[in-house]
Amino acid sequence: MKPEIKKILVPIDFSDYSKSALKYAINFAKKFNAELYLIYVVEPIIYPPDFSMGQIAIPTLDLGMDKRAFEELNKLAEKEIPKELIANTIVKTGKPFIEIIESAEEENIDLIIIATHGHTGMEHILFGSTAEKVVRKAPCPVLTLREPIKGYNFTKEIEKEKL
Repeated sequence: MKPEIKKILVPIDFSDYSKSALKYAINFAKKFNAELYLIYVVEPIIYPPDFSMGQIAIPTLDLGMDKRAFEELNKLAEKEIPKELIANTIVKTGKPFIEIIESAEEENIDLIIIATHGHTGMEHILFGSTAEKVVRKAPCPVLTLREPIKGYNFTKEIEKEKL
């Protein structure tokens, strides 16, 4: 029995890396006639603790960020995803790798296509990698992409957009 790819989740952080992964995912979606799910995760704004109350999240700022993120994600989907494909957008607040994994479970995703940012050395030790955590804990296969993607010249694409 051949595995079917009907739903593809693409985490978006609006970096060039994630936009490049989206372009790659669009080709997959065309090939497999799959739906695309774009997810953006807003990390909550947490202020350092004072000694009486602990860390404090500011929900009103998060709500504004959620709304703006949803608008930007929909704009990106409209601009990049061809009309013949079904595109869904998801905006969540929390830790990116947790929200990506939970969304994959909730939406019954068949494949996650995620960009790696190529952190190395101390930065990787301190912050870890969202992509790495998703690979380890995802409920489905994960395709990780890092620059450069074979056969795709992202620099040329950026130059075209500037014209």
